[in-house]
Amino acid sequence: MLSIKNYSKSYSKGKKVVDNVSIEVQPGEIFGFIGHNGAGKTTTIKAVVGILDFEEGTILINGNDIKKEPLTCKRDIAYIPDNPDLYNSLTGIQYLNFIGDIFEVPKAERENLIKKYSDAFEITKALGDVISSYSHGMKQKLALISALIHKPKLLVLDEPFVGLDPKAAHLLKGFMRDLCDEGGAIFFSTHVLEVAEKLCDKVAIIKGGKIVASGTTEEVKGDGSLEELFMELIDNE
Repeated sequence: MLSIKNYSKSYSKGKKVVDNVSIEVQPGEIFGFIGHNGAGKTTTIKAVVGILDFEEGTILINGNDIKKEPLTCKRDIAYIPDNPDLYNSLTGIQYLNFIGDIFEVPKAERENLIKKYSDAFEITKALGDVISSYSHGMKQKLALISALIHKPKLLVLDEPFVGLDPKAAHLLKGFMRDLCDEGGAIFFSTHVLEVAEKLCDKVAIIKGGKIVASGTTEEVKGDGSLEELFMELIDNE
């Protein structure tokens, strides 16, 4: 579903901020992308979803090249950044219908999915309010609903659990697994290593722009925990 091959990115002619990264995410997999701030996670994610250009390597979404066929790729993607930038002058329901229109979600299906997810995240009563009145957590929930209603083949999330209350975080984990059970795939970055260890089928750890560990969660963590391995790798200069 996602194939990153020998991807590199430089913001100037100096040091590469991401250096020769290769990652494969298969249908049905939740893939965790782990690293400290500045390691290259968000830079990689923005290249995957077509926001950021890059000099070296290829990125394929469901077999299509993000550079050569960006619109085809973006039809299959939902992307939620760590700080969603929504249209504050719209109401919540207007925003969800706007996203539904873009991805051509049929009216009846859209209404059912909006009700399902907004009820679960407990923001149904707020959908008539303008987004500017929403708290950060409510905006995060609205962004997640907008991603889920068009049933993406690849869901890309940058620190999705930041700002969510425990109940919403629990619900999101369930919805992530549901999407994968239906044949989709998820690629997400996180600082919450306990979540990654319990939720992810595979993980990759990035340090200084390079992958330093990658594989199934069990293979990567070995006899210890992801947190122990991560601290060992980060501290080992």
